[in-house]
Amino acid sequence: MRALFTCSYNGTRFLGSQTQSETKNTIFGQIEHVLKEINISSKPQPSGRTDKSVHAIGQTFHIDLPKFWNDLQKLKHILNEMLPNSIKILNIKEVEADFHARYSAKSRVYRYLIKTDDSNPFEDDFISFYKDVNFKELESKIKLFIGEYDFKYFMKTGSEINSTTRKIYKAYAYKKDDLIVLNFEANGFLRSQIRLMVGALLKLDATQIKEQLDCKKQYKIKPATPNGLYLAKIKY
Repeated sequence: MRALFTCSYNGTRFLGSQTQSETKNTIFGQIEHVLKEINISSKPQPSGRTDKSVHAIGQTFHIDLPKFWNDLQKLKHILNEMLPNSIKILNIKEVEADFHARYSAKSRVYRYLIKTDDSNPFEDDFISFYKDVNFKELESKIKLFIGEYDFKYFMKTGSEINSTTRKIYKAYAYKKDDLIVLNFEANGFLRSQIRLMVGALLKLDATQIKEQLDCKKQYKIKPATPNGLYLAKIKY
């Protein structure tokens, strides 16, 4: 039986989500280790990867389960008992045999959280602190990303990909209490693309962002810090 898992995690102390041969200290390294402990040898196939210190409230992955694991609620309970407290299985459901957590996805939603106060030890792992943020300008500039573009100037090098073109369906900013929330939904994202887009929003003006989007000029920008980034939802 093929099953779709939805999970959340605090990525602060993990070296990203992707399994690595040299360490188990990744999100799916931990999940894969626990699955083997309960005789599930199938490797988790995630919807995508997240970087070190990035969080998720709606990451997904699929697994082909052996026949003896047909009680999905029991499986969920056991996994949550065995996994670190920083990783939580939210839901497991049966899907079609040809379903794929990555390739069947229609869009991916990310959120980025910003505060303009001084950082504090209770929120620093979960929110990015930036002062002197002009919300009205940011609210206007973020809409420039909507559409289909070649995002080759908004990605980290080192990824093996066929195309750097992505289509962003939604990009908007809003305030929630003392938070600034940036919301992005697209058919996919390149490595560190969102953090580089946020970095551009914080440093560049609208004309400069458009020049970089149109691949006319590349500006030197730092990616925004990872701790404010959340994979919110995978839509199927």
